[in-house]
Amino acid sequence: MFISSGHVGINDEGNLTHASFEDEVVAVFENVARTLKAAGLGFEHVARITYYLVDLKPAGLDAVRTVRSRCLNAETPVLVGISALRIRAARIEIEVVAAQTEDVDSARK
Repeated sequence: MFISSGHVGINDEGNLTHASFEDEVVAVFENVARTLKAAGLGFEHVARITYYLVDLKPAGLDAVRTVRSRCLNAETPVLVGISALRIRAARIEIEVVAAQTEDVDSARK
């Protein structure tokens, strides 16, 4: 089992991405993908993903769903609305739980 948390929308230069909320969500997913790859895993190994969203609004949820659908086939999310993140300017943080393919089905139960 692999657990990774604290993913925010930081770009390659180490700055938060703020062009749009969707750009920030894309950057978060890119960071998660790099972390999974470094562990020898991919999005197909994700058993659960938790989103911490600041200032929940329908447009923000739509952006998360749009980007998520590009990366994940399964419905594995847990969504938590919060008032702020540790990095105050961030609007989304992601935590993932992943497992080798044979363990994913049992981890989702």
